Amino acid sequence: MSTQRFNLKNKTALITGAAGLLGVEHAAALLECGTTVIITDVSELALKAAARKLKSVFSDSDLHHYTMDVSDIESINSVFHELKSQQISIDILVNNAAIDPKVKVDGMLETSRLENFSREQWDLQIAVGLTGAFLCSKVFGSAMANNTKGGVILNIASDLSVFAPDQRLYRKEGLPEELQPVKPVTYSVIKAGLIGLTRYLATYWAEQGVRCNALSPGGVFNGQDDEFVQRLAALIPLGRMARKDEYRAAIQFLCSDASSYMTGQNIVMDAGRSVL
Repeated sequence: MSTQRFNLKNKTALITGAAGLLGVEHAAALLECGTTVIITDVSELALKAAARKLKSVFSDSDLHHYTMDVSDIESINSVFHELKSQQISIDILVNNAAIDPKVKVDGMLETSRLENFSREQWDLQIAVGLTGAFLCSKVFGSAMANNTKGGVILNIASDLSVFAPDQRLYRKEGLPEELQPVKPVTYSVIKAGLIGLTRYLATYWAEQGVRCNALSPGGVFNGQDDEFVQRLAALIPLGRMARKDEYRAAIQFLCSDASSYMTGQNIVMDAGRSVL
């Protein structure tokens, strides 16, 4: 069986939030297929570290990095025009940027809980995780639609785009109810919103050859405490969390011609948790 349809040697991809745990893996997945990869992140320090890590493995790859704030249209436009000045056009946009909400206690309030969750955090997290995907799609997707090649937009969502968080996973023994940590409301809203954006974009630029899909990963093991891992694994038919590199093949499929007849879909890879 030929794997030619996975060949991305003549394509250029831009990944947002690329210095994060999965952002680096998404970049590696595309570099494996010969893609020219532009990694972006709001943190210059983390971005340079990610670039060094990728270069150490893909030494002959065509890899570039740019600091970019996805919540700021001027920052996005600046990168767009810089790439344009170098005659670089984007064929693949991976909207991966997000703020990973951390559970924390502020004085006597558990600030992840809905009744204590601040408007400032709501605005910030929505601005990065959802508005950022809209703005990047607006800038880079419009350019794809205006050329003769079309392109691919891939939104990175979550299994929590299709079901609600099980807040029992985050409970801490001995804490009163008002101090029990939870998965914040923003996470579910952003990930569900990305699926709506995916469907909208899939039909909006279909005639121009721009496809848009979403990938919804399940939980990735990253040194979480044993109690949490055991609780989550008990909810997963395959009985474990994902390894960070287990989504690479899905990224390659969704960004290449191997998925040329797929658009507007949400691919849920959660080891079966969502089917229970």
